[in-house]
Parts: sequence; C-alpha cells; structure tokens
Amino acid sequence: MIQVFKLLSVTLIIFFLSSQSAMAHNYPAKIGEKLGTGIANVVTGVVEVPKTMMVTGRKKGATYGMTAGFFTGLVHMVGRLGTGALDIATFLVPTTPIPQPAHIWDNFDRETTYKAWEMR
Repeated sequence: MIQVFKLLSVTLIIFFLSSQSAMAHNYPAKIGEKLGTGIANVVTGVVEVPKTMMVTGRKKGATYGMTAGFFTGLVHMVGRLGTGALDIATFLVPTTPIPQPAHIWDNFDRETTYKAWEMR
C-alpha cells in the first residue's frame, strides 16, 4: 500500500511539473469561449443564407446572388450549424473555431470559410 502511495505521489508531482499544467492556465476561459461560440453559431446559423446572398450579389450581380447565393448560403448554414453543434459537444477540448469568421457578425461582408481544428 505504501508503494502504491509513493508511485501515485511521484506521478502527481511529474504531472504538475509538466508543460500540461502550464497550458491549463486559461482553461476555464477557453472552454467557456468555445461553448459560447458553439451556441452562437447554432442560433445564428440560419443568417448564413441572406448573408451569402448579399455577398455573392455584390460580387457577381443580384440575379446570381439570389440563385447561386441562396444555395451556397444553405451549404454554409449547414456548415455553421454543424460546427456549432460540434463545438458544443466537444467544448471541454479547447480548439479554435472551424468557421472563419468565428461568429457570423464578426465580418458580415466576407463569405464564410472553414479551416481545420487547432488547439488554443
């Protein structure tokens, strides 16, 4: 029993002195930000349709924006809703947001793009 206690103590000391404990400094803020971003993206995902229609209409004309922009907006809506749900489900792992811009209101004049996950 004493050997198990010593082994556990040494393991805990190594853990607390490792670089992982330095990464945990802002952990609550990071997971809170990820959860908030996920909720915001799920709630505002439907705004991708008119946003994409406006952005596409400004670039290529009103008719093209109303047709192709609508269908592209539907794809972006599904993407933002899906990534928002994924952020909510995995908020305990602090990663950067997949859609860029992270929130739909951050840069309303830019079409949404997506990037790979990265640790925060």
